[in-house]
Amino acid sequence: MEKKPDPEMEIPLYFRCPISMEVMKNPVTISTGLSYERKNIENWFNVYKKKTCPATMQILQNFDATPNHTLQRLILVWQERESKAIDNHPSSSISIKHDELVSLLTTIESTPFKVSSLKKLRSCIELGFEVRLDFVHLGGIEVLSRIITQVLIDRSDFITFRACEEALGVLYQLPISDDASMDLLSKPECMKAMAIMLQHGSAEARYHTVTIFRNMSKVEYNWNLVVQDQGMDLFKSLLELVSDEIYTKASSCALDVLIDILSSSKQTRLKAIEAGAICVLIELLPDSNKSICERMLLIIKLLCECAEGRLAFVDHKLGIAALSKKILRVSICATKLGVKILWLLSSFHPKEKVIEDMLMFGSVKKILGLLHIEGQSSTKDNAVKIIKMHGNSWNKYPCFPSELKDYLRLAQDSN
Repeated sequence: MEKKPDPEMEIPLYFRCPISMEVMKNPVTISTGLSYERKNIENWFNVYKKKTCPATMQILQNFDATPNHTLQRLILVWQERESKAIDNHPSSSISIKHDELVSLLTTIESTPFKVSSLKKLRSCIELGFEVRLDFVHLGGIEVLSRIITQVLIDRSDFITFRACEEALGVLYQLPISDDASMDLLSKPECMKAMAIMLQHGSAEARYHTVTIFRNMSKVEYNWNLVVQDQGMDLFKSLLELVSDEIYTKASSCALDVLIDILSSSKQTRLKAIEAGAICVLIELLPDSNKSICERMLLIIKLLCECAEGRLAFVDHKLGIAALSKKILRVSICATKLGVKILWLLSSFHPKEKVIEDMLMFGSVKKILGLLHIEGQSSTKDNAVKIIKMHGNSWNKYPCFPSELKDYLRLAQDSN
């Protein structure tokens, strides 16, 4: 059964057709940006042979009528809410905010003052989770995605660029775990627009964008298309955020996004290596805290699973030194990742300098110390493998600790 609005309801003006002043059921938008009930505007043009906009009397050159699905959905949601309302006090905070959201979403795409409207929208959804869910239910993410993609048409236009930044400021606060929201945001044009903002937006806009990317990564987004489209520019932008000492939250989000992207395929890792990821991470590693260090080491480990990544690592003069400093000093996870990286380097890239640096910067001493671990573990197994491969080489150096030769002998005897 079709629901009819209660005549007692206070109908928002923007839900009324300007011709009949009744609530629209099938709203369409004409070239002036105003919406009308389809039947009424078609009669205006075809029956009464008018060539003007009924509300503004502006002479029209184009008589096309485009369905306004957003407005139609807002009207249906409003009718449903009003019909189920128990609270008879329209001045309540939630009711006011709902009406404000509806008003903003109805006019935001046609108004020339998009930035101001988006700022109001942002202040609304900052009030709480219920308002955000209401915004999503009203189709807000679809509206925001259309505003964001406008930057692809003319990124040099200041107003368009600022509107995109403000839209991202709203979007990053919203839950996007449902399939419908993901379908909207994962469209190629929307992802491309956000990638552009990650490269050229303000510091705040870049933080908002990388936060949205991190939220998308939690629902298993496929990054391959974005990487193919944006190439090294995407990784350079993420690495700049990782290096940002002011926006530490942005840095943390960028690391999470990098881990998700690099876990998807070898091609993404090659792009990151080409963008200089190994060099950036090595130089940031010494001063990193526990959480950041573990994620950096995971990224380095992923990159060192490629020959190009191992080569980039050993070519960096501080690589082995920075890595050795973190083993046995940060966490069990960091030690496990550090030893795994050393195993990859010493197994697949055993240059003389690599072997010498491992001894000179304390990696060997720490690896031998891991033999004290009781029981079996992958970390201990990798340590034993490294010792068996290169123990004889290290034993020839005069700086090799004499008290550790017994451990080396035990490891070799167990072979």
